[in-house]
Amino acid sequence: MSNSIFSEPFDLPARHLQRFWGASGDFWQSQWDKFLDITGEDDFTLWVIGSTALTIFVYWFFGGLYTIMDITNKPAALRKYKIQPGTNEPVDNKRLMQVISTVLFNQFIVGIPMNLLAYKVMTYRGIVPNRELPTFHWVLLELAVCILVEEIGFYYSHRFLHNKHIYKFIHKQHHEWTAPISVTAVYCHPIEHIFSNLLPPFLGVLIMGSHVATAWLWFSLAILSTLNAHSGYHLPFFPSPEAHDFHHLKFNNCFGVLGVLDRLHGTDSMFRNTKAYARHIMMLSFTPPREAIPDSPKKSM
Repeated sequence: MSNSIFSEPFDLPARHLQRFWGASGDFWQSQWDKFLDITGEDDFTLWVIGSTALTIFVYWFFGGLYTIMDITNKPAALRKYKIQPGTNEPVDNKRLMQVISTVLFNQFIVGIPMNLLAYKVMTYRGIVPNRELPTFHWVLLELAVCILVEEIGFYYSHRFLHNKHIYKFIHKQHHEWTAPISVTAVYCHPIEHIFSNLLPPFLGVLIMGSHVATAWLWFSLAILSTLNAHSGYHLPFFPSPEAHDFHHLKFNNCFGVLGVLDRLHGTDSMFRNTKAYARHIMMLSFTPPREAIPDSPKKSM
């Protein structure tokens, strides 16, 4: 007997979902075609100039929004979401200018040559033709690989930078901020910027031979993630930055992005014994994390 009676109810939503993906893909392909009609399809333009412009724009546009909050302490309603209350309220302007100058140095003097090198490596790897976008399913797979590779690359490079023999020469600069603000995300020594900030996100793109549009999407997501992780605010409906904020506060815990390798290696043991760990969730209400999960009362002497 045919099983079509049983399979039809399951096929129907699948067909609708496939049509949705198809329509969405057609929309993004048409937008991408219009974009390429303006910019051209030259690999160098897209991979070097385009990647540089996009990453700098994303960093300063969204990092700038946080910086305005740090400078003005407004809107005041958001101060209740501070992870370390009373810090950077407002941020010290002299320290902020030092951060901005260092970040700009890393983005232009270090970042542009590294983008050129990355382009050369991708050319050797084989650049995917720019006109046709990859499928939705393939983009999701590539993003998953990029996230996994970044977790591995960042965890081990970051933990290496904490080695007692080299920490004071390189990584100590980044840890001047025990209560970080968003734009300190790439406030660091140039060597750290290359091997801990630029290389881990690029490796997944290199391994997968990604389309430039997928690479741009991934780079943007990675920048937004690190800006949030350093923001000092645990905002509603945003991924929790509690772990990395704790890393800046205590130095020797929470080296990774996802926390998977920290759990595997036990480098989150101190963090897991704090209220910050209990607050390390995406808040799905407007209740501030410190109100929803308050610190334990201090024991009287």
